[in-house]
Amino acid sequence: MDQTTSNPTATGTVGNGKTGSDSGEARERLMGDLKNAINDAEQWLRGAANASSEDLGEAKTRFQETLRTAKTNLLTLEDSAVAKGKLAAQYADTYVHDNPWRSVVIGAVVGLLAGVIISRD
Repeated sequence: MDQTTSNPTATGTVGNGKTGSDSGEARERLMGDLKNAINDAEQWLRGAANASSEDLGEAKTRFQETLRTAKTNLLTLEDSAVAKGKLAAQYADTYVHDNPWRSVVIGAVVGLLAGVIISRD
């Protein structure tokens, strides 16, 4: 059985067809949305004492929308991380199948180094 696979990252895409910079952009959007949600919540709490029910309703709606957007961006970021993890696992599996003895040696060296580091006092 041939274990060779094409290299999908040769075009600069990762797993789900997004570029590596998409996850950075998603992370930045998520951080911005979370900051907006925190700011909206703080304003909502500050204004709750002397605001009318209409103002509170509007602030609550804005807060819920910001939170919904943050959740969406978090899910996008999670999907991206899972896709990259699966792709890395696939490449590792292919490498181990193509180079079994080299993989054994690498595993032994990593295990030896980990043992030395752990056993140090």
